[in-house]
Amino acid sequence: MSVSRLEILSRAPYEDGRAFGDGGPYERIEAIAHYAVDPEHAANDGVVDLGLAARGDDGLVHFSGDVTILRPLSGGSRALLMQVPNRGKRNITRFNMTVMSTDDTVEIAPGDGFLFNHGWTVAWAGWQWDVPQSPEHLRLGLTPPQVPASARGPASQMQLRLQVNGDAAGISLTDHHVGDLGMHQPIPPADLHDPHARLLVRQGSYGAPTELPRDSWHFEADDHVYLDGGFKAGRIYDVLYTPLDCPVVGAGMLATRELASFLRHDGAAPTAGAIDHVISEGQSQCGRFLRTLLHFGLNLDEAGRPAFDGVLAHIAGGRRGEFNNRYAQPSVQPTPSFGHLFPFADLPQTDPKSGQTAGLLDRQTAKGGLPKIFYTDTSSEYWRGDAGLSHGDLATGGDAVLPDGVRRYLFASTQHGAGVAKWLDRTIFGSHGQNHMNMVDYRPLYRAALTNLLAWVRDDTRPPDNRYPLSADRMVRGEAIAALSKIPGLSLPDPAAMTAVYPMDLGPDAARGIGRMPPKLTGEPYPDWVSAVDDNGNERGGIQMPDITVPVATHTGFNPRHEDTGGAGQLLEYVGSTVPFAKDLAARQAADDPRPSLGERYQGRDDYLGHVRRAAEELAEQHYILPDDIELCVEIAAARYDACMAR
Repeated sequence: MSVSRLEILSRAPYEDGRAFGDGGPYERIEAIAHYAVDPEHAANDGVVDLGLAARGDDGLVHFSGDVTILRPLSGGSRALLMQVPNRGKRNITRFNMTVMSTDDTVEIAPGDGFLFNHGWTVAWAGWQWDVPQSPEHLRLGLTPPQVPASARGPASQMQLRLQVNGDAAGISLTDHHVGDLGMHQPIPPADLHDPHARLLVRQGSYGAPTELPRDSWHFEADDHVYLDGGFKAGRIYDVLYTPLDCPVVGAGMLATRELASFLRHDGAAPTAGAIDHVISEGQSQCGRFLRTLLHFGLNLDEAGRPAFDGVLAHIAGGRRGEFNNRYAQPSVQPTPSFGHLFPFADLPQTDPKSGQTAGLLDRQTAKGGLPKIFYTDTSSEYWRGDAGLSHGDLATGGDAVLPDGVRRYLFASTQHGAGVAKWLDRTIFGSHGQNHMNMVDYRPLYRAALTNLLAWVRDDTRPPDNRYPLSADRMVRGEAIAALSKIPGLSLPDPAAMTAVYPMDLGPDAARGIGRMPPKLTGEPYPDWVSAVDDNGNERGGIQMPDITVPVATHTGFNPRHEDTGGAGQLLEYVGSTVPFAKDLAARQAADDPRPSLGERYQGRDDYLGHVRRAAEELAEQHYILPDDIELCVEIAAARYDACMAR
């Protein structure tokens, strides 16, 4: 077993011993897992730089990571939710209806208790090397193996992309695409005066870069870069340099896999004898992490056993990520890099750009141990330009075939994070949108997805049919923008300024996980398919929450950057928009709005909620929501109706 020791730091009753539904009382365990993996073992084949890391006297590579476990003392449902922590956070917001926050805290709010009422054991393995470490164990991180400088070979560089919302003299050397909120440790350069370091600036993600003179900028105190005259809001800067440290970033995938196997199979685990099935779940960064893990065929542990019976990869789109390459930054998302490479779809297809034939799941299929998979996405992953590639046929423009063990769902007209019934134009990360943020709360769909996946794994119960934009119900982004242009009050993105997925050349060592940065774009972008929209401006190509079936507004998966933050026409990744219907006919006519008003659609609040209830009951009959969540859907829709009527 590759978990050589689980060092228990604390054990205590969760929520003061409160009993939850089928789960009863829970215990919370904080620990450090000590790993020892064989770099020569076939189960670890493909982990970049693992063979270069220092080894112990036993010939194994040693590393450690933080662990949190919530376990029902009674054994509960005998199912383990192995949740991949997003930037080190223990996040059950989308299951237990808690409030999303950027605060660093060890607290795990129970919310409405959904996971615990259903008896889930929940565990988190720290996997990300660059999350801030603290004695308080605020975020779960990994202390990875390192590649000694003598073993790295020819010098290579990391690309750190920087874009600020306001002018700044200096910028910290850390990932910024979700804001500089202290979510990552700075990545110091090996040499503050490195003459080969470069700083590029461009107007858009794919604009031609201008290299700034080396004497016009400098590193300072190992954690900042400063530019003469300062960095300008909205512009995109790439700083290229050789970092001081070289962690084996892919060890994070091994930590996740091996802890899951340890908790199910090892007699020394605190969950010994209590786990029959394991579902690994990851959201956003962590959904892409799971796609990457499967792409490298890493679901079999060193004993040849599948670690995960099921995988729920949420809001990952068609991307992977920097989770297994030299100088990888696990939080990188929009920067063109290893996570943007073909293949996108599960089964093999031929890339017309490169001529390569491959599928995302090829290696795992060949090795065996392929789990059952649910992919769930929101509209935002389509609007950033990549989700449609995961199920489109690149050669014909038609529909790719999904494997038998895969289900795919689009939560129609939603944004990356669940919406709230408030008129907000700023995110919790500080990003400023041109429109109000998308209000749709899709979490009832997500709770049902987890329940349906477990039933498929445990009982072979057939899950609901796929619901995503097939070729008859999709269009490219430019066509969708034209269709939405009739809606007054909706600011639209500039098609030329939006992110896309391009074929790239990462250099001759890319197959070994060592990229030439920045990558060279080698052709026109791949298709940017999104769902087609109905007359209300809402999407028709996925599962519609009752808010969409019985609408009070137009909801999109995009929101342009506000003009005061620069980058005009660019999208705020993750963020959608809501534009309400007029209250009555007179207001609609005054605004020249083609969408029928609320007063024309519904005979008051009770009539509206009656329609919502019937739509929710239909979703429950189709198993897209749980019967117990019908009332929750009505409450959610009522809050949005009230918000629109109060404007």
